[in-house]
Amino acid sequence: MKHIVECVPNFSEGRVQATLDAIAESVRRISDVKLLGVEPDKDYHRCVVTFVGSPAGVLEAAFQSTKTAVERIDMRNHKGEHPRLGAVDVVPFVPVSGVTMDECVSLARQYGERTARELGIPIYLYEYAATNSRRRNLADIRKGEYEGLKDKLANPAWKPDFGEAVFQPKSGATVTGARKFLIAYNVNLNTPDATIAHEIALRIREAGRPKKDADGNTVKGDHGKPVKIPGTLNAVKAMGVHLDRFNIAQVSINLVDYEITPPHIAFEEVRKQATTLGVEVTGSEIVGLTPLRALLAAGQFYATRENQAGPGDEALVQIAVKHLGLSQLEQFVASAKVIEYQL
Repeated sequence: MKHIVECVPNFSEGRVQATLDAIAESVRRISDVKLLGVEPDKDYHRCVVTFVGSPAGVLEAAFQSTKTAVERIDMRNHKGEHPRLGAVDVVPFVPVSGVTMDECVSLARQYGERTARELGIPIYLYEYAATNSRRRNLADIRKGEYEGLKDKLANPAWKPDFGEAVFQPKSGATVTGARKFLIAYNVNLNTPDATIAHEIALRIREAGRPKKDADGNTVKGDHGKPVKIPGTLNAVKAMGVHLDRFNIAQVSINLVDYEITPPHIAFEEVRKQATTLGVEVTGSEIVGLTPLRALLAAGQFYATRENQAGPGDEALVQIAVKHLGLSQLEQFVASAKVIEYQL
């Protein structure tokens, strides 16, 4: 079995093509690495880059793409819909085959140490590489975003795992770690109202929302912490956003464990919640790549619902694409979007 690691760095640039081309080229130059995708979003002002390869090759590609990005991206001029902490926002290492999660944790630590040492960027470790429970969740580290980073670094509780606790205005900070395969999955609504999308996100995301009393005040528990009403889906993070270029609202979802909550379950739950708010789901999109299993599960779900007997893998994928509306915004090409088809 080949030793294959996936890396999916997210860069805070979605509009300047020359910068995106330079980042992509910095990955292509590395041996034992294959660039699978470069997916910019102008509204999010963000680009998701996906590459796979040997552990050593992926580690080098992660560093070189980071170096290129921080030379070209200036966070002092950055505004976008997606939360971010720095020019290179997050760099996760994901085991694909012949590699353990512990080995990916080691890769994240090596990347973090080198990036802090050579580029002077404060580095935080998250997910399986986290040094304490407070830093396991990416959203907790990102809280306050780039605009609040200077104050965060001044707080001893948020001393970086690598590098000095010094605010770098141009590059910000970077989060790295090891995690399971994450599917970035967005569900489209037939409304431009992002508040509706965010309401749906609060209802479905695992973290839920703070409980309110009759006067609208947050209810607190025995230890003074807000009491949470859990969301309807496990292993799901979500928020509501507005896409200017399509003038629609989207429920932006991270499926952090697609074996617990696959795309079709998230899609149907968003549809259910949207109906109660008087809006409709019109389609969805997968940002980056997806494992084939996720699409086969969706295809089988809808095939069963329509009493279709025994379709093959190719047919199941097409059924999934149709029922999830994956081609609503941009044509979904399975050969480019399914990780197994790229390897």
